[in-house]
Amino acid sequence: MTTTVPRQRRKDARPQELLDAALALFVEKGFAATRSEEIATRAGVAKGTLYRYYPSKDELFKAMVRENLSIHIAESAAQAAQYAGPIAGLLNEMMRAWWAKVGDGNAGVVCKIMMIEARHFPELARFYVDEVIQPSKALIGGLIERGIRSGEFRAVPVEATVHLLIAPMLHLLLHEHSFGEHDVCHQTMGAAELLDAQLSLLLHGLLAEPQGT
Repeated sequence: MTTTVPRQRRKDARPQELLDAALALFVEKGFAATRSEEIATRAGVAKGTLYRYYPSKDELFKAMVRENLSIHIAESAAQAAQYAGPIAGLLNEMMRAWWAKVGDGNAGVVCKIMMIEARHFPELARFYVDEVIQPSKALIGGLIERGIRSGEFRAVPVEATVHLLIAPMLHLLLHEHSFGEHDVCHQTMGAAELLDAQLSLLLHGLLAEPQGT
């Protein structure tokens, strides 16, 4: 009995070990240059074991996207559906939570890899659009529309405003996971300060002017 429990635990942990090994290699070598055999070796398993959990490198990457990005989008959508207060406050909270969960960790690395290599892998790019980009745009766009309907926000073009909210976050993510890792830009401002400035500018620009001003 004592010999089977550790084995079962190792078996249960294996999918995560494979995802961790793949992410490390994708960062080091890029998605295209990484071979499945290398991922299996890094995780300490046979190639056949890798294929038992993930039939291809593409499927492994999709699992990585679902674990690191899709889950956070779903959580935010559930939070938004239950929220009844001012939309500006919710947007502020969600943008900060996005950076804490996505921008400053493994999920940010997954975003960077996809942005760099999407043009070479159209099937994965379509998957990423369906799994990450479209749900994110729908979530933020829906919040802006709610704010407009309630009179909290002025009537802004929704799709363009979604891009204005997302683009600075992606820029910050790319900086943190490229130049920021080597400190070659000597940036004196942290992510929190930049987020403060972005949210202040954009959210106050969204707010409707009080009647009579």
